[in-house]
Amino acid sequence: MNRSNRGFGLIELLIALALSLVVVLGVAQIFIAAKNTFVSQNASANMQEDARFVLSKMIQEIRMVGMFGCLGTITEANSGVGFTASQTTPISWDNANLKLTLVTADVGAGGGTPTWTIVSDCRNTATAYSNKQDPATGQQAFPIRRLIYSLKNNQLTVGVGIGTPAQAVLVDNVSKFDVSFGLASSATDTSASSYSSNPSDPARIRSVRLTLTLIDPNKKVSDQTFSVVAALRNRLP
Repeated sequence: MNRSNRGFGLIELLIALALSLVVVLGVAQIFIAAKNTFVSQNASANMQEDARFVLSKMIQEIRMVGMFGCLGTITEANSGVGFTASQTTPISWDNANLKLTLVTADVGAGGGTPTWTIVSDCRNTATAYSNKQDPATGQQAFPIRRLIYSLKNNQLTVGVGIGTPAQAVLVDNVSKFDVSFGLASSATDTSASSYSSNPSDPARIRSVRLTLTLIDPNKKVSDQTFSVVAALRNRLP
């Protein structure tokens, strides 16, 4: 047989198949690695977005804690309003039950029915009413909400109202929710010098530090911890 008319031998064919298999396995490995990277990055981005949403919402509300209108002295419309007790402690943290309570001015117009409404002429009188109250001519209305943030069963929830309101889920897969307060040395100092989770004097609170740890239920990425500090704009009583 003429040498130029010879085909591939068995050994040459086996070598070609082996090289092709190596190339295919290499391409498959690259594809799997790229897919895993995409999945982990997507999970991480979702966790960051959840944390950004919750923390930015809470920061807005913390900054408005203690803002009860244009006058410092507020009377209740009747004995069942329950505003005075919340006014004296507008922010508190229950470390045992992981509950953060805020009494804050309503942020924006889409907050729903307020817990209280303070109606004032900003000169002589300021009165607290339950729920929504429309101001008369020459008066202003300041909607106030009592919010309770709580961590239970890896869910961060929020409820609005007095007593123990029903809770709505804000974000899932939360393994840790912690709150600490930046405290001034005295009630007259303006800057925080220490942090505590259980301050004895609310008048020394100058800022609030929020810490949130999220987990990926599919274990594609490790736990991520987010922390922010919000300064109080209104001096507490």
